[in-house]
Order: sequence, then structure tokens, then C-alpha cells
Amino acid sequence: MKHDVRLTARGGRVIGAVVLAALTASAIAQTAPTPAPAPAGGSGQTVSDQSVPDNTGLNLPTNLQIFGKVDPNVRKPTAIVNDSVITGTDVDQRVALIAMANEGAKLSPEDRDRLKLQVLRQLIDETLQIQEAKTADITITPAELTQSYDAVSKRFNRTPATMAAYLRQTGSSDRSLKRQIEGELAWQRYLRRRVEPFVNVGDEEVKGIIDRLEAAKGTDEFNLKEIYLAGNATNGQQVYANARQLIQEIQKGTQPFESYARQFSEASTRAVGGDLGWVRASTLPPELAQATQSMQVGQVAGPIEVSGGYSILYLTDKRQVLTADPRDARLSLKQLTLRFPPNTSQAQAAARAEAFARATKDLRGCGTVEKVAAGIGADVVDNDTVRIRDLPPQLQEVMLKLQVGESSPPFGSAEQGVRALVLCGRDDPQSGNLPSSEQIQGQLEQQRVNLRAQQKLRDLRRDAVVEYR
Repeated sequence: MKHDVRLTARGGRVIGAVVLAALTASAIAQTAPTPAPAPAGGSGQTVSDQSVPDNTGLNLPTNLQIFGKVDPNVRKPTAIVNDSVITGTDVDQRVALIAMANEGAKLSPEDRDRLKLQVLRQLIDETLQIQEAKTADITITPAELTQSYDAVSKRFNRTPATMAAYLRQTGSSDRSLKRQIEGELAWQRYLRRRVEPFVNVGDEEVKGIIDRLEAAKGTDEFNLKEIYLAGNATNGQQVYANARQLIQEIQKGTQPFESYARQFSEASTRAVGGDLGWVRASTLPPELAQATQSMQVGQVAGPIEVSGGYSILYLTDKRQVLTADPRDARLSLKQLTLRFPPNTSQAQAAARAEAFARATKDLRGCGTVEKVAAGIGADVVDNDTVRIRDLPPQLQEVMLKLQVGESSPPFGSAEQGVRALVLCGRDDPQSGNLPSSEQIQGQLEQQRVNLRAQQKLRDLRRDAVVEYR
């Protein structure tokens, strides 16, 4: 059985609200560094230059010769897609847009070249989506573009005019952003008109899922992400070594796990950052099930040898099926933030943090927070909708033990200041309830819409006439 047959991505819309950072996150993820190969002379060897593994189904010759040189890194980033032109300026402005959305991410020349190629592919897909939408008489009007552009500007706390100036300052343009918005809206509308009406989920199918949920009540579920690296008897040791090096890069924390999954995973879930969704141990291969059950939330495990290669797992959350979890409690919080002046030394930061800790320890309920904050020069922010589950793992354990009116210990850094969370109220979760038939049906329908959208985009790529310049 092929590895990716067993993988199921968590349901959810591929096409969502037009939020700039969310739309561009997948592209910046492609700039993760490539793991170095295992040292020469080791027992694990790659396939030799004149041979190919017989696992492609392409009937490739045993000894092949490449006629000419093909180096995508020196290809000019321009293309004509079914008579629609993508210019080098289009690519450069989208790259700048991605960097801006990711808070001015600094890229090496090599990473920038790799990102340009990724952006060119993204622009080609975007062009194909807009073209296909027009065949269904779907056109995004200037008024609709303006409305969405204004909404994005507002999310960046800017007016449309100042947003345009800011985009130009960063090397992008409002035209580039509006083009991305147009592609998103056109494809979303196309799917709603040409795909969603033909997706059906039967009552028996929904009932079967409900029955399985009831039977599984109380069992553990794990929210997992995975990177799968294919390996065989010939190159298995080298793949294992590369997987170990990749884990070391992940543990440095310079990029999220999802970035590495999109870049390196060879499973079908690479498109969703390696997300396996909520799974039970019984649905996983034995090797992964054993590793998962011994993992803590936030832990990375691997390389784990599985059929056909190696897996790296990341446990993002854990729960019990249809059972109330204390971490689903919703908290009413007041957050105190004490910011440090620039160039604050570690010793100065420690002294101020100690004074901050003494002040928060003397709190007498949430009614005194503003007074205490004013006395130490701290800012106060209210939030009444925070789930314990959504907090970092270290804070989850702290908040589970707090009583109403108590403050967490200070946390932070010399660069970003220190913070403390004061618990003003807690709404404990109700006992676990089955999702409704409508909810299950909606999730299944959305999964199938996403799958058909991916299939349609593959067909458009296959039939497109793309000329590179």
C-alpha cells in the first residue's frame, strides 16, 4: 500500500477569506533550506546517475542521456499562459508582497531565487483559475475588487491610499494585491457554481460516521502533522540521515513545521503543511501509532521507519473523543504588558521583570488590574474569548491551575517585554456532544469540493499552453 493512501487531510475550505498573510504564507514556506546529503562514502547511497528506480510507471530507459541542459534556476521569471502575460515585474511585486506579509522576512539570494520560481508557479495557477472562471461567465467587478482591497487595508490598520503607498514602498503595488484578490474570489465563485452543486453526501454515510464516533467515545485522538520521506533498500540510510538533519533544523524553531512539510514531504498532505488532522491511534500504521501514544503535545518525533520510507511526526494537540476537556474552557482574561526601552540589557530586564512579578502577585482580583498597571507603567488588554487549548503549551498548564482573580507568573523577553495573564472568569466546557448531522455533512461536502478543486487545477495545468521567456 502506498504511503499517502492512508493519509487524510483535515477538512476545511481551500478557498477562504481574503486575508493577505494567510494567502501568501504557503509561498514563503517554500524557502526552507534543503537538507545536506549524507557524507560521501557512507553505507547509504543514492541512485547512480545512469539508473533510475523502477517505481514511476513511466517506462523510463535503464540508461538514459540528457540532451541539453535544463536549469530552472536560470530561467527568466516570465511566461505567457494561454495568451495571458506574466511579467518579471509581476513576479518581483508578488515576492515583495509575500515578504511584506511575513513582516519583512529576510531572504538569502538563493532563497529569493527559489521563491521567485514558486511565485511564478503560483501566478500561473492564478491565471488559469481566472481564465477558467471567465469561461463560466464569472468576472470580478472593479467594485468588488475595491471592496475587498479596502477590507485588507483595514486589517493592516491603513486606509486604501496609505496601503497603496506602503505597498509601493516595499517594492510591491496595489495592482499586485488586487490581482491576488481577483484570483481568490474568481476561483471561490467558480467552485460555488460549478463544483459544489454536484457534491452529494448520503444520509447513510453521515449516519455511519456518527455511529463510529459514538463507538469511539472516550478514546484518545491526536492532532498530527507529518513529513514523509520515501526510501528503499538502496538509499534508505541516506534518507534516514537526511531526516535526522531535518529534525535538527525543525528543532531550531526558525520556521514552523508546516514550512518544512510543504518543502520536503513526499506525501499527499504536503499541500496542507503535512496536516493529518485529528486521528486515532487505531487508524495509523503500527509504527506511527506507537510513537504517537508516547508523545507530548508540542513534541517532534522521528525518524520513524514505516513502509516505504521514514516519517517525522509533530503532535500539535490531544483530546478524547466526545469527552469534555478542561482545555476547552473559555477564559476571560486581562493581559498586562510591560515593555522595555530599546537596548535594555538582560540584567535590567531581569530587575524590571522581578518588580513586575511582585506587583502582579499583589493583585486582588481583576478589579485592581488597571490600578496596578498604572503604577508600574504597564498596558492592559481585555480578552473574553480565549480557549486554554489555544494558548502555548507552557501557559496551558499554568492557566489550568489558576483560580479566578489570580495572575500567571510573568513571561516574555528582554526584546518584547514581560506579560502576565489575570484570570477574570472561566466558562468550563460542557460534556462532549456529537456533531450534528448537518455539521458532518458540511465537512464531508467541503472535503470533496477541495478534492475536486485540486483535480480541476491539475487538469487546467495539463491542458494549458505555457510559453516561458
